[in-house]
Amino acid sequence: MKPAKYISYIFNPLELLRTQKVLHVNPTAPAVRTEPEQIKIFVYDYNQQSVQIEEFTEIANCFPFLHSNKFTWINVDGLRKKDVEAICNHYGVHYLIVEDILSLGQRPKMDEIEGLQFCLLNMLYFNAQHSAVETEQVSIVLGKNFVISFQEDASRDVFNPLREKLKLSSSKVRQSGIDFLYYMLIDLIVDNYFVVMEKLGEKIEMLEEDIARNANTRTLAKINMLRKEMIVLKRSIAPVRELVNGILRSESELIEERTEKYFKDVYDHIIQANDLAENYRDMMMNLNDLYLSNVNLKMNEVMKVMAIVTCLLAPATVIGGIFGMNFDRIPLLHNKWGFFISVAIMLFIPIVMLRIFRKRGWF
Repeated sequence: MKPAKYISYIFNPLELLRTQKVLHVNPTAPAVRTEPEQIKIFVYDYNQQSVQIEEFTEIANCFPFLHSNKFTWINVDGLRKKDVEAICNHYGVHYLIVEDILSLGQRPKMDEIEGLQFCLLNMLYFNAQHSAVETEQVSIVLGKNFVISFQEDASRDVFNPLREKLKLSSSKVRQSGIDFLYYMLIDLIVDNYFVVMEKLGEKIEMLEEDIARNANTRTLAKINMLRKEMIVLKRSIAPVRELVNGILRSESELIEERTEKYFKDVYDHIIQANDLAENYRDMMMNLNDLYLSNVNLKMNEVMKVMAIVTCLLAPATVIGGIFGMNFDRIPLLHNKWGFFISVAIMLFIPIVMLRIFRKRGWF
């Protein structure tokens, strides 16, 4: 590969933008989000006997479910400020929670304000095309008989297994309270962390093999790219441990005692995910050390070859210098075989040196 290609790969403007996106966090800055032209609202109003599934595009259509005698899950896909404020005002959600829902780059957190429990965490996806970890901020509000979830992207999520379970009257979520639905939403997000980390683990293994075979500047760029993804992963996973622990310690009336054991299971999963993220970070550091070791090893091999060549040419240089001196009396100077004898000596000495080097295992 030409040096120009190395430079274009290392100093890629897209990579610089990715670095700014990963490292820049300012929770005090006002949210700058492109609001969608249309939102989707999915409502699941259910109990043990029946389930009502509705899909709306107007936020006001889900207001009547506040007084439903069933459990209600309202999933809002796409965030528009006026719609978020409208539904939160109707369901009695505090203004501080509304600010957190509309904010960008928030650290995963859990709050309990005015009888409602709120948690905010990141849903992770792995973009195979760009080998990048993508995040989507998800906000979940738990009330007495309702759960409202807010998503930024309407095109993807990890809640489809929950939707299928809500259609089955025999499922655990239909037989339990609204707090179990709240647990299921958090659990599905946490379980998807392992899917993303598995993809990253495959990339790390492939990169390790690539370094062992042929470590070059492009390999270094791949290492730096994966290290950025590990930053995103660690930043998204680590605070969720405090979030789940906060739910367990809250002693909220919204969480039944029989549901606490499920949140303890989520807590175990997030600890495992956090440990795995730490292991991956250590592996990336080891890959960086492995890359540097391979580069130094290659450099040492080059220097060894150059040193051997220099040593082999040294006798010829000395002999040529001696016979090239401007003196009248030099041995074999006027001998008709003098040139051939000197050349033979120049060849004989390096051959002897090569045998000595090989015997000592220098190459």
